[in-house]
Amino acid sequence: MMQASDTPKQPDGFLRRLPALLLALCLASLPALSAHADKVYVYRDAQGRMWFTDHRTAPKQYRLEAVKYYGRPPAWRSCMGLNDSDLAKRAQHYMPMIERVASQHGVAAQLVRAVISVESCFDPNAVSSVGARGLMQLMPSTAKHFGIVDLFNPQANLQAGVRYLARLIKRYNGDLRLALAAYNAGPGAVQKYNGVPPYPETQQFVHRVLAAYHS
Repeated sequence: MMQASDTPKQPDGFLRRLPALLLALCLASLPALSAHADKVYVYRDAQGRMWFTDHRTAPKQYRLEAVKYYGRPPAWRSCMGLNDSDLAKRAQHYMPMIERVASQHGVAAQLVRAVISVESCFDPNAVSSVGARGLMQLMPSTAKHFGIVDLFNPQANLQAGVRYLARLIKRYNGDLRLALAAYNAGPGAVQKYNGVPPYPETQQFVHRVLAAYHS
């Protein structure tokens, strides 16, 4: 077994920069850890081991090192290999249901279609890296507010997702940019930045949904 004294030496400058480089690498690849909680807390213990969480808690031997902010990424795996024709065929299958549910809650069906196109590419079994589920990529905690448990049921998922989207549109007086930003990153993030948060995931989400909607 290699002892501490046997560890190959590295240049002092490299050793000083290594913790910062590792932290930057970890944070750059770390997605959001919950539905709309945009904070990721980064802890480190005396041995240099790191702990990531979306709650301000960690084992007592860890100390807080950084706080990072993120939006919620979509379920990109469900869109791999799809072209526009494939996506249109998937959308066609769900459009009658989308039109019915959207009409019930006063939301434009094409807006719902655009959200689903970006979130899940119309895959009812989609699961994102943070646990968002179904067509509209809802987290279980969000869906529970609307009495929905089975998020892989397209009808139930649509009901919860469209109701939530309608609530956000009303909250922001019809401003779709803010409503979509809140759908992705949470109303708290929109309030904090008084607009669309500066998170790449959120800005890309808003841009892509609005582009699909207007097209």
